[in-house]
Formats: sequence, C-alpha cells, structure tokens
Amino acid sequence: MAFNLQKVLKALLLSSSQPLAIKDIQAAFTRFHEQQALPGMDRPAGPEPAAGEVASAAPAPAPEEAAEVVVEPAAGDPELYVDVPSLVTATQIREAMDAIAAQLRAAGDGLLLIEGNAGYRLVTEPRFARWVRILRQEPPPVKLTQSALETLAVIAYRQPVTRTEIENIRGVSAEAGLNKLLERDLVYIVGRADTPGRPIQYATTDDFLEFTGIKSLDELPASDVLSSRQIDEWLRKSENTKAPGDLDMGLPDEQLPLEAPLPAAADPAPDPAPEAAAEPASPADGSAPTTPTPA
Repeated sequence: MAFNLQKVLKALLLSSSQPLAIKDIQAAFTRFHEQQALPGMDRPAGPEPAAGEVASAAPAPAPEEAAEVVVEPAAGDPELYVDVPSLVTATQIREAMDAIAAQLRAAGDGLLLIEGNAGYRLVTEPRFARWVRILRQEPPPVKLTQSALETLAVIAYRQPVTRTEIENIRGVSAEAGLNKLLERDLVYIVGRADTPGRPIQYATTDDFLEFTGIKSLDELPASDVLSSRQIDEWLRKSENTKAPGDLDMGLPDEQLPLEAPLPAAADPAPDPAPEAAAEPASPADGSAPTTPTPA
C-alpha cells in the first residue's frame, strides 16, 4: 500500500493550533528522513551486547512504571512510515489539502479547511459561530461602519498613507474611522512620511488579511477608482483648486455666460432752459405784469 499523504496531513492539522505552512510540512518530512538515517533508530534503545555474548532479555517494568510507557504505532505501517517520499513538493501538498477540504465540505461536520496568509488551518463553519461565542463567553462581533470601511479601503490600496491624504480623498474627517480600525487591529502605525511636519503613516495588519479572507495584498480586487495614479491626481487637484467653468460643468462653448450684461440705460430728458424758467408769466388780459413793492 502506498504512502497516504492525506492521512498524515490531517494528523498534522489536528495537532497544531497554529496555521500550518507548506514549508513547515516540508521541514517535517526532511526531519523524518534525517532521523531514519541515524544509526539505531530502528533498533530498541540500550547498549549493544559484546561479541559472543547473548543479549539478555530486558527486565519487565514495575507496575507503577508500566502506566508511563508510551505505546507508539508500529513502524511498519505502510500508510504512515513506509515508502515515505524523500521530496514532497508544494504542488502535492496543495492537491492533498484541496482533497481534504473537499472531504470536509462534503461531510458537513462543522469543520472547514482554509488557507490564510500564514498557512492552512482547520476552522469551524460560520453557522456554528454562535455556539463558539457562547463557549468562549464572547460578545457578538461589531460591524464596521460605512465610514470605517471607506477609510480601510483607502489604506489598503494606498498604504502607507497619512491621515491628511485619507481626508483629502474622502472629503471628510477620518479621525473616528482610524481610531476604530486601530482598536480592531486592522491597521497600525507604520512610520512617518518624509514631508513637512513628519505626519504619521498607516498600513494594514495581518488581521486585515484574515478579516478579508485573502492571503496577500496582491489578491485585492483591481480598482481603477482607488489606483495610485488617480489618487495622486486627486491629491494634486485638491491642492490646486479653482472655480469650475463651463467646460468643467459639461457645457459647450457657445452657451451664454451665467451673468448676462445689463442693457444700456436711455439718456435722460434735458432740463428746461433756465431762461424760460426764470421768465415771469404775463396776465391773461394783456396788461403789463406788476412788480411787488416792498413794504
């Protein structure tokens, strides 16, 4: 019977509380063959008998010592310790892990095999999450707000990024969202920018990869909206703002301006001649006008 890689990997997964990386599995196979090459590994421990001397039987352990004897599986199990390949490639390990994951999903026993940024590990299905929280006495998870998600997206695609850059991109304050992300260990302070004032720069953590279910930042979906080129263009425009014109608003050049010139006012009528205004009126009977006499 050939060596069964899947059974060995299942045992290694169940025995480890940490993610199991491919390099750790390959290192275990390397140590196995190194131990097999050591002299006396397949023989019982103890001094070798001298030439011509018959080895005496080992004394039986005392009753109180018998309980401490560890019974190991037989070394001749063909599925575990016989015909172990000297080289197990990463492709073989991935194929075996994929087969184990398919078996767990088909069984529906509440366990799943996932691959994270640190390696493979066994986890409980999301539908059993409430039972796990009850056992651990943990509160329900708190969802991130829309503001925090937008801030997290800018940091993920732009990192390392400063708070001023985040606020220029989003157009609002990012203080509350940054504090929430720092509290949840999704982002951390990576350093300071080489700009005046030396502002703090932020980047995502390994918990962010676990939160999003990806193995590396290279697996982030492609986004033209949050690309570095467009973000640089937005930041440059935000520093050099100007009043929008007709072309910026999508209006053609032949459109009239928003403020039309006022029509020219008509010339006012000329005032009557001062001589006519100063001439006294004559009486209706044709007599000469009288001049008042001072008292």
